[in-house]
Amino acid sequence: MRPIPPAPAPGQRILLIPAMLDAHFPLLQYAFHSRAYYPVILSQSRGLADLGLRYAHNDLCYPFVLSLGQYLQALGSGAYDLDQVSLLMPSAGDACRGSNFPSLIRKALAAAGYPQVEVLTWNVKGLERDHALPLRPEMVWRALFGLFYGDLLLLLTLQTRPYEAVAGAANACRDRWTDQLAGELRSGAPLTLRRMKEVFHQAAGDFAALPRRPVARKRVALVGELYTKYCALGNWDILPFLEEAGCEVAVNGFSWYILYYISSQIAGTTGPVQALWRGLGAWMAGLQRTMTAALAAHGFHSLPPFPAFQREAADWISQTLRVADGWLIGAECAAHIHAGCHRVLAMQPFGCLPNHVCGRGQYAALLRRLGRGKVVSVDLDASLPRLLVYNRVKLLLEGEG
Repeated sequence: MRPIPPAPAPGQRILLIPAMLDAHFPLLQYAFHSRAYYPVILSQSRGLADLGLRYAHNDLCYPFVLSLGQYLQALGSGAYDLDQVSLLMPSAGDACRGSNFPSLIRKALAAAGYPQVEVLTWNVKGLERDHALPLRPEMVWRALFGLFYGDLLLLLTLQTRPYEAVAGAANACRDRWTDQLAGELRSGAPLTLRRMKEVFHQAAGDFAALPRRPVARKRVALVGELYTKYCALGNWDILPFLEEAGCEVAVNGFSWYILYYISSQIAGTTGPVQALWRGLGAWMAGLQRTMTAALAAHGFHSLPPFPAFQREAADWISQTLRVADGWLIGAECAAHIHAGCHRVLAMQPFGCLPNHVCGRGQYAALLRRLGRGKVVSVDLDASLPRLLVYNRVKLLLEGEG
């Protein structure tokens, strides 16, 4: 595997990618590298929603507005040769407004004066095949490592930071590991499954060795749409807000979503394709079990590996709900509560139908069946003041437990 240079090579196009997965994209970005494209993750500065709304209707999905704002800010910064820039819109390509993002981005770019900028898609549904980012085997392999390394560092950081005896120690440990692993992905060092297993134990051991304070924290689980669950820009910095309020935040790893997605798509395939999906899901679930076992060996925890998670979810949630995040939303709520994290914050973009129907539409019935727990659902939109959202989150923190 050839090393990825620290700067674009002559003739290589810059590939601008909106920030979506804070813990994962610093590593996953190397999966998008190819002979033709050099990836750059865009910034998360303030004012992006206002910039996006200049060229998008306010009824559009909030993640789209923020992503468009990131694109337009970058294109207008003067930092890039617009004739050598492409935009990437990663999307599940499912039955939600996300399927319309690429065409809406092109319309907005034309209105903003950037009609020449190429917009590429990255999805497994075959949408816009003529504009799909070409995938190579080494890109998929790098993505696998970025996925599990991102999950690992996310879970370790969230379970260490609220208890650290030295302020900033958890973030510093996370940053050291991110830099080291990014260097391995970038340099072309051997990416072997043996090395992945070593990283699981070594990183968990480093976090476990950090001095801790014996303080009591309220545990709050965060569920919902991917952008508002994993991106500080999308959830309005909810992690530091909750931690400053004396909470430990539990966020499930992204690999559970990937395995959910593989599982949910099997129903629509037949024959050899179905067997391929099943085999891929089973193999990745094995890697996930290895990661969760390494966490447990060093005193950390996670939701059950996906096969067990799915079996347990069948007791609480109908798994016929497969659109977008589908049954995963309610299943994560139930799994967190079942594991003793009785407060659940569900965050989604305003008007996100999969989250409203498959998520919010089930919370009351789910809590009645569980007999315990509390779920507060919060919509996010460019028109809402942060204070209103934060005050609603405070309702979740009231009381003991």
